[in-house]
Amino acid sequence: MLAQKEAIRSDLRERRWNIPGDVRKEMSRQICTNLSQVIHPCETVLVYCAKEPEVETSWFIDHLLHHERKVIVPIIEEENVGLRLSYISDRNDLKPSTFHVPEPVDCEDPADPHHVTCAIIPMLGFDRSGGRIGYGAGYYDRFLSEHTHIKKIGIAYSVQEVPTIPVQDHDIRMDIIVTETSTYRCSQDNV
Repeated sequence: MLAQKEAIRSDLRERRWNIPGDVRKEMSRQICTNLSQVIHPCETVLVYCAKEPEVETSWFIDHLLHHERKVIVPIIEEENVGLRLSYISDRNDLKPSTFHVPEPVDCEDPADPHHVTCAIIPMLGFDRSGGRIGYGAGYYDRFLSEHTHIKKIGIAYSVQEVPTIPVQDHDIRMDIIVTETSTYRCSQDNV
């Protein structure tokens, strides 16, 4: 199954890079607009900070902050393949850090994972049943398996859809998947 997943990852990386930058930018804006329709006002949102060519989340983060919502971002802990969380109050506090992912460098404001009600998760690929494939290290799968109360929303470009993601026992399925063209409700739990 690992070889199958690597082949899928390779194909999906190529698909994503083949989208012209200006098109990716517009698709990201539409995804963020669609995403704002599935987030409830009372939710405390954990949202990843994008690096190229991922779906850009900066507009969504700005939207949440503008509406005085609590925004939490992940900080990658490479040494234990885990995530710790930080509140942010200004997107300008984010600087490229581990794996070039923007993080609140020098201004971390620790957040309790139990306060998170929904998480916006990056995806390299997905299927309509909520299967997700990431980069392979398992940062989000580990985190979400420890915090099962969190509603899981994956975001991706529509070209990242595949008929079936090979899912292993430790892989966490998404409750909702949002693309620039569609919103898939994959689970009736926590939705």
